[in-house]
This record gives sequence, structure tokens and C-alpha cells, in this order.
Amino acid sequence: MAASSRAQVLDLYRAMLRESKHFSAYNYRTYTVRRIRDAFRENKNVKDPVEIQALVNKAKRDLGIIRRQVHIGQMYSIGKLIIENQEKPRT
Repeated sequence: MAASSRAQVLDLYRAMLRESKHFSAYNYRTYTVRRIRDAFRENKNVKDPVEIQALVNKAKRDLGIIRRQVHIGQMYSIGKLIIENQEKPRT
């Protein structure tokens, strides 16, 4: 993979992870992060430039979907789940 496409893929990966962490719902947030990591790991050995470009285009579309879903989720947010409460117990 050429250096520029490698950098482009890494930037896209980081942008998708960063954006997915803005989901207000815990379940959506964890699922999206896990799915992004799995998809990029699954395709890390792809060498064909045409296939790489197709995967990059798909990831860009998916990033747009994530951004829209984050905005929609913020409009209809709910309270945090118990599992999200990270406060330490008082002693």
C-alpha cells in the first residue's frame, strides 16, 4: 500500500473511532467501536489498490452515516446506563 493511501486509511480509521465515541447510547457506542476495529482488522492485508480504494470509499460513506446517527441520537438522548457510571464507591 502506498504511503499516502496508508495515511488516508489511518486518518479515516481514527476519524471513525473518534466520531463513534460521541454516541450518547452506550450500546451503540460500544458496538460501533467494536465493528470499526473488526472491519479494519479484517481488511488489513488487502493489497489490491482498486479494492483498497473501494474499501476507503465505503468507509467514507459509513463515516457520514455515523455522523448523522450521532446527531440523531443526541436529539433523542436518554439517561446513562448503570454500566456507564464510573464513579468510585465511597469508603
